[in-house]
Amino acid sequence: MEAYAPTVQRMMKRLFGSLKENDRRRYAAIEAAKLGHGGVEYIAGVLECDPKTIRLGLGELEGEDDLDTGRTRKKGAAGNG
Repeated sequence: MEAYAPTVQRMMKRLFGSLKENDRRRYAAIEAAKLGHGGVEYIAGVLECDPKTIRLGLGELEGEDDLDTGRTRKKGAAGNG
């Protein structure tokens, strides 16, 4: 597994810091999943979060339940108008 460039890591940390808690763990989980073996530990180090948080996010994303998105508008509602 090849490490991300320092510029990419800084952007990832900036985005991660701007997200709500549930979105943070899901974002970290997606990044870890993209990397495969060793990804959880690597992303935990980059984003300075607990690997357990990433594993929780993976479980949420792999599960069958709907994700709570915190939407205020109905899905598919047009914003044009």
